[in-house]
Amino acid sequence: MPIKKITPPSAENRSRREFLKKAAIAAAFSIVPRFVLGGKNFIPPSDTLYVASIGIGGKGEWDVKGIGGCPNAKIAALCDVDDRMTVKSRGSFPSAPYYKDFRQLLDKEKGVDAVSISTPDHTHAVVAMAAIKSRKHVYVQKPLTHDIYEARMLAEAAKKYQVVTQMGNQFASADYVRITKEWVDAGLIGDVTRVYAWTNRPVWPQGIPTPTGKFDIPKELDWDQWLGPTKFIDFNPAYLPFNWRGWWQFGTGALGDMGCHILDAAFRILPIDFPTEVECSTTTMWEGFFKEANYADSCPASSIIHLKFPRKDGKGVIKVTWMDGGLLPDRPEELLPGEPMGDGNGGYIFEGTKGKLVGNYAIPPTLLPTARMKEVTLPPATLPRIQGQQDGHYQQWVTACLSGYGKSTVSSPFEYAGPFTEAVLMGNLAIRSYGIRGSGGKGYPGRKKLLWDAKNMKVTNFDEANAFVKSEYRSPYAL
Repeated sequence: MPIKKITPPSAENRSRREFLKKAAIAAAFSIVPRFVLGGKNFIPPSDTLYVASIGIGGKGEWDVKGIGGCPNAKIAALCDVDDRMTVKSRGSFPSAPYYKDFRQLLDKEKGVDAVSISTPDHTHAVVAMAAIKSRKHVYVQKPLTHDIYEARMLAEAAKKYQVVTQMGNQFASADYVRITKEWVDAGLIGDVTRVYAWTNRPVWPQGIPTPTGKFDIPKELDWDQWLGPTKFIDFNPAYLPFNWRGWWQFGTGALGDMGCHILDAAFRILPIDFPTEVECSTTTMWEGFFKEANYADSCPASSIIHLKFPRKDGKGVIKVTWMDGGLLPDRPEELLPGEPMGDGNGGYIFEGTKGKLVGNYAIPPTLLPTARMKEVTLPPATLPRIQGQQDGHYQQWVTACLSGYGKSTVSSPFEYAGPFTEAVLMGNLAIRSYGIRGSGGKGYPGRKKLLWDAKNMKVTNFDEANAFVKSEYRSPYAL
């Protein structure tokens, strides 16, 4: 029998067989979960959200810690204009590169997937818009923006660029607002017609004269970057690090700070979006006998704001009243003298056609009179709860970013937070318009009602008020 000649494989055939062998080995390993290959608790890079945090002192410090504590998120870059405020955050994430200019960060850190923004109110919009246009997912502290126009633009941009967004009103992810919604939806108080909401803020200076004097800018602070899009003024320590909240140029006062927490229940639960009317009254300040002070740069020490919302279901209107600076609505007759109304931070009262309830963002709701709590059958939990509640607000956003636009829900996407912020800031528009009477304007004696065209973002009966709808930016800042 002839011996069959065996021809040695060619180099080409050997290469092909080696390739197929390696591919088979790779395929076998590909069915093993990636975390097994990386060891216990390993999260592969493709399942990690790389986040740049802009504004890392104060509340920003909490946001960096909260987002960085999510197991599938990594703080990849840090940015702040004031080195004095960054010590803890930079110490917690020493490997993250640090910038003072957010524009440089966005330009150089191409591997960043998302951006958290915890700067003063007046810079929220320009930083967020730059991140959105870079197609980064964004988390922005409340209030979403400094003015109404900015809120509209961010909501539209988030949809256009299809990025995942979240406003930092973290109690929107807590159980209590969901419990309140379940009760209202179950009809326990009928159709809501009236909401009162209040806060103990401001707990920082408001209703005060504009600070004066000449001061050296601290070497750790980039004052020009801190001012950002707003007009240039001389540095004054009265504005930093926290008291900027009480100045119209930088902050949004007690309403902007706490309204996004306390009023969230009303906007989340009730069929409302944009108001049609707003009016207000504020504390009057005096410099002498019958001499009214003109503290036009400072938010008032206290205010009352009345908003009227048409119901989206066409069943009439819902009136919402906001009070701050220690002002409170009447105690409901159904509330016994020793029973609490809200908590130390404030509260809300929902009045319906069949009853009332009282609560706040950090305490459970209570039906009034409180005896009803034992008399009625409370509805079962039907709304999904957020694991970790307010702390889970961060993880919820991280998860949604990794899932991709439109594939996972968050509590305060700009689709919701934009219109909500617009409505909240309508109160400030009324307050600032009210102040025109003391600064040489065309008058606004007493309490004037402003009529609002939400579609066109315009006050239709007092044109001077429209100056506060959209801020003027200094070059080179723009949306």
